[in-house]
Amino acid sequence: MTHTYHLTRTSSNAKTGPIPVSTTSEESCPPSCPFYRSGCYAEGYHLRNHWDKVSDGSRGGSLEEFTDQIRKLPRGTLWRHNQAGDLPGMLEAIDAEALEKITKANRGKRGFTYPHKPPTPANLKAVRKANADGFTVSLSANGMQHAQLLRKHNLPLVTVLPHDAPAFQRLEDGTPVLTCPATRKDNVTCATCGICAKQDRKFVVGFPAHGNKWKKAEGVLK
Repeated sequence: MTHTYHLTRTSSNAKTGPIPVSTTSEESCPPSCPFYRSGCYAEGYHLRNHWDKVSDGSRGGSLEEFTDQIRKLPRGTLWRHNQAGDLPGMLEAIDAEALEKITKANRGKRGFTYPHKPPTPANLKAVRKANADGFTVSLSANGMQHAQLLRKHNLPLVTVLPHDAPAFQRLEDGTPVLTCPATRKDNVTCATCGICAKQDRKFVVGFPAHGNKWKKAEGVLK
């Protein structure tokens, strides 16, 4: 089964700011993700409606059409892959060949994404290659303890946090955890920040549980 991809050239999300954002059909999401149909912010009404249209094929197009759109973005463009959906591949596995096509289309741009597919050896190999080729793929943790476990992979890392998380905290090993500035300050957006596209960051980026299902999301934090 192939996925459907959609590119919104200018996001209207207040926290994201006016950058391109993509959406991938729902079957790309791994069932192992603890937020899958259980607190995922993308299940909120407005994004849910858009995601449903992408998932049923009535909005968006093929991988080839999508990568052509990414390739044509102006050089240096900051863009977020997957405001909803995950990296290509069914169930838990990343389709390395499809990911490489996205990575190649991103050359000269500043794409970033946060997949929830598990860090299996094959998936880690695909993620490392994407990062090495300039596409920032951050591992996604389900809380502070899980983030500490994922630190051993030495890859960019983000984590979900409680909705009232402080601006700054540390993992057990002392690694800083910086709560997304756009969730705390009205004058900061992804467009003005860009830290998630930086692979060499020495800290974990934390995202407080949000959306209309944030209470359910908090219930699965580890």
